[in-house]
Amino acid sequence: MKNAFIDSLFNLRDKRVLVTGASGGLGRHFARTLAAAGAEVVVAARRAEKLRESVALINDEGGNARATTMDITDRSSVRRALDEMGVPDVVVNNAGVTGTKRALDFTDEDWDAIVDTNLKGAWLVAQESSRAMVDAGKPGSIINITSILADRVAGGVSPYCASKAGLTHLTRALALELARHGIRVNSLAPGYVATDLNADFLASEAGEKLRARIPTRRFGECGNLDGALLLLASDAGSYMTGSEIVVDGGHLCSSL
Repeated sequence: MKNAFIDSLFNLRDKRVLVTGASGGLGRHFARTLAAAGAEVVVAARRAEKLRESVALINDEGGNARATTMDITDRSSVRRALDEMGVPDVVVNNAGVTGTKRALDFTDEDWDAIVDTNLKGAWLVAQESSRAMVDAGKPGSIINITSILADRVAGGVSPYCASKAGLTHLTRALALELARHGIRVNSLAPGYVATDLNADFLASEAGEKLRARIPTRRFGECGNLDGALLLLASDAGSYMTGSEIVVDGGHLCSSL
């Protein structure tokens, strides 16, 4: 009985989940994890071919997935995708980009590309999703994927740090206003997690120096985020809103 109760807390059967930036990397992994927990997963991104790969992978694993193309920086695209998929129960605001330059070398175009995706895009998806939930009289959960660079900084990524810090504060502001509608808004802040996109950097000399500053002396793996993700997506986290969960191997508490 006890195990059945615990299992039911994290079960996402009959839940429709939207995952943005799900054409690869963490987004694809998140979608697979949520599908394995029983959710109907809608993967969203701009690259239709990569989305088809995500859908095929999840369905081959016994999950239930479909795709919708979405440009999160374009409100009309977000609205169209939500109309197409139906009202979500859970939204994982994962899409994001970065760029590496000295602060003095970033252009206006660099800034706009990063902040428009990481902050404005997350805002548009959260706002339009929550509007759909409210109109349907439906509770829900919005999970914003931030970063430990929302709380600490690193050289060469100033716009990224600013965008993720803004998203962390936006998470709290939305949590305050949407609680009365039964919509929870929380953030998940990963540390350095190994994916196909950053594998070369993490294996480099600079990556090794970075690893040495992590108390656990290792980079994270995608699966290390599963527990926090499922907690925030499921009834197990039903009394959590405005919270930030950091999963970083202790990196934020390392000494300066």
